[in-house]
Amino acid sequence: MKKAFKKVFHVLYSLRVQLFLVLIVVGIVPLYFLSNIIINVHNKQIITSREDELKSYGTVISNLILSSDYLTTHFDSSVETEVREIAEIYDGRIIIIDDNLRIIKDTYNLEVGKTLISSEVVKCFYSAESIYTNELGDYIQITMPIVSSDTLTVKGVLVMSFSKKNINLISSKVSNNIRMLMVAISLVIILIAILYSIFVTWPLKKLNKNIDEISNGKMEEAEGIRGYEEVQSMADSFNTMLDVIKSQDESRQEFVSNVSHELKTPLASVKVLSDSLLTQDDIPVELYKEFLGDINNEIERMTDIVNDLLSMVRLEKNNPNMTITNININELIEKLLKRFRPIASSRKIELIYESFRPVQADVDEVKISIAINNLFENAIKYNFDGGWVKVALNADHKFFYINVGDSGVGIPEELQDKIFERFYRVDKARSRETGGTGLGLAITRKIILLHNGTIKVYSKEKEGTTFTIRIPLNYAAGETEDNSLEEGRDDNNA
Repeated sequence: MKKAFKKVFHVLYSLRVQLFLVLIVVGIVPLYFLSNIIINVHNKQIITSREDELKSYGTVISNLILSSDYLTTHFDSSVETEVREIAEIYDGRIIIIDDNLRIIKDTYNLEVGKTLISSEVVKCFYSAESIYTNELGDYIQITMPIVSSDTLTVKGVLVMSFSKKNINLISSKVSNNIRMLMVAISLVIILIAILYSIFVTWPLKKLNKNIDEISNGKMEEAEGIRGYEEVQSMADSFNTMLDVIKSQDESRQEFVSNVSHELKTPLASVKVLSDSLLTQDDIPVELYKEFLGDINNEIERMTDIVNDLLSMVRLEKNNPNMTITNININELIEKLLKRFRPIASSRKIELIYESFRPVQADVDEVKISIAINNLFENAIKYNFDGGWVKVALNADHKFFYINVGDSGVGIPEELQDKIFERFYRVDKARSRETGGTGLGLAITRKIILLHNGTIKVYSKEKEGTTFTIRIPLNYAAGETEDNSLEEGRDDNNA
């Protein structure tokens, strides 16, 4: 029983079923009410028309009664004939009452000579303009005064009762015809609802089939899906999502390949160096120390790669842990630059720092330090001896900006969009010489994105490179913008 209820509930949650039901409700229910309204209005109109006919005939009879002095003589052939014919035509009964409430004419010949007292009859004697209409089961009764045109006094009362059988018969036929028409229209609406619900949901069903195929490992774009703008937009979004999945899949494969390659190289070097030590006898101490030093360098290189990989993994989690505090950015940059001054001095590279105003911002101090530190390290690593590194800090009412420029080797224009990719190196040989892992800028970009910021690069070969960072002064969780290469807003403020 419970399974049956669940199945029914599941069916009702189907978009096709709900769309079908909505169309049925919107199309047929109003049609049903409209048909009832039409039938009722038609029936009332027929009855009203019949009442108007009877009132007009009642006026004719009243005029004949007055002109023939029928209320006094109690006989006139023209009155008798008119009353009898009208009663027969409408299958009814006509009663004529004088001013003493005595019945002087009854087409049924049942009540002649008797006194008729009813509220409608009595009221007619008090108001010459009153006409009363009552429905008594299958009959319509009209009570109207016989008024003298000269004195405007009520001389008597005319009571007419007529059967509604013919009216009901006509109404029944009309109602049946209308209901048959409504049934035909309802069937057409049901057919349209079925076809329309299939038409609307078919693209969604096809899109769902594509999603199921992705679950089975078949990565194919949703093609040939036509429908409403929203469905087409959904299909386009699906294809975009599929492109992202393919890109991520390729990126993972490339990442694994790069990690394997990066770790394989130092491991091979360690293997070669250790084999050389093991296969040679009487190795001089100086050569032994040199080999051990090379082995140590390769181990440190592997350690750097592993540490950077761990940093990337932590940063790429869906909800990386952010410890946001309000800090002085000026002091942070000065502290980071202080660490690099000995390295820069050894290569006679001038470090220049310009701060245009005090800056307080909400940041994760550890993470933002890593990002800025990577930019400073690259600016020195890929610089010429005797060159310069310029760091500038500025802010407006909403963002703070950091520019890190150098006079180094620069980056070719066609490669500038790739430098934030993991393990990407502009000059692989030089990068390995300087100890780079190819993950520094990828980590930097990710950290800046986590702060809802942007990073841009301007570079020219052999003339230097400038990185521009824009980060909000106030951190807002959940608003990370994946737009590190988009146009920044007034980035030249820094």
